[in-house]
Amino acid sequence: MISRISCLLVIGALFLYGCGSKTEEGGGPGGPGAGGPGAGGQRSGGGEGRQGGGPGGQGGGQGARQGGGEGRPGGGGPGGAGGRGGRGPSGPTSVEAFIVQPQIISEHLEVPGTLYPNEETIIKSEVNGRIVEINFEEGTFVQKGALLVKLFDRDLQAQYNKLKVQLDIAKKTAERQKELLAINGISQQDYDLLSLNVDNLNADIESLKISISKTEIRAPYAGKIGLRGVSIGAYISSQDIITTLRQVDALKLEFSIPEKYAAEMKKGHKVQFVVDGGRGPHNATVSATEGSVELTTRTLRVRALVTEKSSDLVPGAFARINLQMGENNGALMIPTQAIIPGARNKQVIIAKRDSAFFVNVKTGVRDSSYVEILDGLKKGDTVVTTGVMVVRPKSQIRITKVNRYK
Repeated sequence: MISRISCLLVIGALFLYGCGSKTEEGGGPGGPGAGGPGAGGQRSGGGEGRQGGGPGGQGGGQGARQGGGEGRPGGGGPGGAGGRGGRGPSGPTSVEAFIVQPQIISEHLEVPGTLYPNEETIIKSEVNGRIVEINFEEGTFVQKGALLVKLFDRDLQAQYNKLKVQLDIAKKTAERQKELLAINGISQQDYDLLSLNVDNLNADIESLKISISKTEIRAPYAGKIGLRGVSIGAYISSQDIITTLRQVDALKLEFSIPEKYAAEMKKGHKVQFVVDGGRGPHNATVSATEGSVELTTRTLRVRALVTEKSSDLVPGAFARINLQMGENNGALMIPTQAIIPGARNKQVIIAKRDSAFFVNVKTGVRDSSYVEILDGLKKGDTVVTTGVMVVRPKSQIRITKVNRYK
């Protein structure tokens, strides 16, 4: 009895195991729900058809045939063949393109500079002496020839008056001797000595006038007086600085540029600059350049003249000069995202007859959006700007949008 019960249990377990296997494989009529045309045939990429028996296996096989994949042998149904869907052929890649056209470009360059007065003179005395007059105020404008400082000169004035008296007497004596010479009252030699004395006195007076003029310190040109360095009554020498005179109606702007632009920077070139705290850009005109490039910095020193009147422009102020150098009327510019960087070269993708072709290029100047192409492209080429990391050489592409230089 116990043996019979054990046999029945074993048979029941085997039966249940067989039913479970059939259900998992697709199991007769139930198979079409899992592996039939709905699972394998409707996937565009060719989804994987489940193995099944009977109608389920046939559905999987049909899915495999429509997807172009490979069929698997079905598992135990009368239908026979199960299968897995494969990947169908992909279409062209959608990209955006850019038409290459010549453009006028110039390289923007910003360099530092300094403003200087057009003329600047440190006022000193040529002779030693005591200051008796100071005829200027600090920070004011003076005209050319204005008396700034007067030194003590009464001793020189006394000598000057004495020489004038001696000169008058010598002239009168010479006139009388000339009358005597006419009647042979004196010799020609005596008259010549009297005339020579008159000439000597005139020369001494002229020399004394020069000495007196050195006690009067005057402005060599119209300009603005700086701070005063002496006081009235002080005894000064030729080493003492009295004040500084600056010609501020015109300023000089000095800056340096890289040597590769040296040939473009010529006299008359217009430049723009700004100063810290200024209200806008100012203009200057190049007046001269240094004769050679500095060996240490490889730069060329440039001087420009600023004639603009503005309270922003103060001698000694720091300036930022904006230059447009390297102007090119036929530059080929493309978007920077079209460049594919490589280990040895740079490439771009050109679209020809719906196909992609890779070409090597040489780049030049660039800005935030575009880069100049020096070699590798020509006018009218269509350059791919999107999807450059997906497109493969000679693959099919479809241009959805065409852009141009803005």
